[in-house]
Amino acid sequence: MSIELRPLGVACNLGCLYCYQNPQRQAGNVAREYDIEAMKRAVEAEGGAFTLFGGEPLLVPLDDLETLWSWGLEKFGRNGIQTNGALITAAHIDLFRRFKVSVGISIDGPEALNDVRWMGTLERTREATQRTERAIEMLIEAKVIPSLIVTLHRHNATGEALDTMCDWLRRLDAAGIRNVRLHLLESESAAVRQRHALTAEENVRALLAFASLERELVALRFDIFRELEQLLNGRDEAVSCVWRACDPYTTSAVRGVEGHGRQSNCGRTNKDGIDFVKSARPSYERYVALYRASQESGGCAGCRFFLMCKGQCPGTAIDGDWRNRTEHCETWMRMFEEVESAMLARGERPLTRRDELHELELRAIEAWSSGRNPSIAELLA
Repeated sequence: MSIELRPLGVACNLGCLYCYQNPQRQAGNVAREYDIEAMKRAVEAEGGAFTLFGGEPLLVPLDDLETLWSWGLEKFGRNGIQTNGALITAAHIDLFRRFKVSVGISIDGPEALNDVRWMGTLERTREATQRTERAIEMLIEAKVIPSLIVTLHRHNATGEALDTMCDWLRRLDAAGIRNVRLHLLESESAAVRQRHALTAEENVRALLAFASLERELVALRFDIFRELEQLLNGRDEAVSCVWRACDPYTTSAVRGVEGHGRQSNCGRTNKDGIDFVKSARPSYERYVALYRASQESGGCAGCRFFLMCKGQCPGTAIDGDWRNRTEHCETWMRMFEEVESAMLARGERPLTRRDELHELELRAIEAWSSGRNPSIAELLA
């Protein structure tokens, strides 16, 4: 579980063309003020360390950032932030160091490869990207090593752009970056998907290129390949929330706290521009239904990877309807097949080739039907 503290909600200095928060902005649901004491009370009630999130959390003034992080360090011993990095200054880095702030940067590549993270004009967009790239350099120099989130799309993961991306990642590896999370593009807009999203074949080709690249890097690792193998081995205690049967009305992996202390869910489930109130208890009907519904009707029946994938994130469901499996089904099935083949070639036996797979699926269905959400490791135990 992570606690995402969003003082200004989805307010942002950029206008990324594919951002899953755009429906909220278009509906006018953008915060302009916050109550620090109310946020503190809400975070304390959640009971854990928080990550500042947005939109763009560095729109919050330095004095208020210091207030929140000094309290967070005293209360929980650490802090975090996820930012596009374009607003980072030396003063921010001083706060990161003083208050043990783990920094995550969202960037899709160097220079033109980051253009889909739009800022109104091409000139302003490139200037923002330069500031983000310089911020990464400054963080490394200050020994505040950030992790990166990179979204793959038509402008950074095909043809020569993919080669440029790999060269960039080699440089980041040499500079000291250690963790990169790869995202497939998600958007509620059919026009955005048509213009910017990769096909399943292109997604697979890009992911395989990064998997090959990882083998030559010194220390930089992509979380996705490790997680696919952990899922197939049944050692999934620490995999990302997208593989953990997320209920879209409680999003247990994300406990959101808004600027006036209201609880909220992961924004990827807000398809109508509305930040729905968090439900009091989780429910897992989606996964019981997906297991039984045919693939032709949007379900997962008969898929040998169901227990590992579970239809993936409800925020990426076909037609924006969380009752369906992910629109990236073909991509993930191909990637599971690739990892499965590699494991078999090493003499390992993934769960998909074990006799107990069906029994494990039935245990999962029984658990979800009674409101529980065990890991595969728990089912095996």
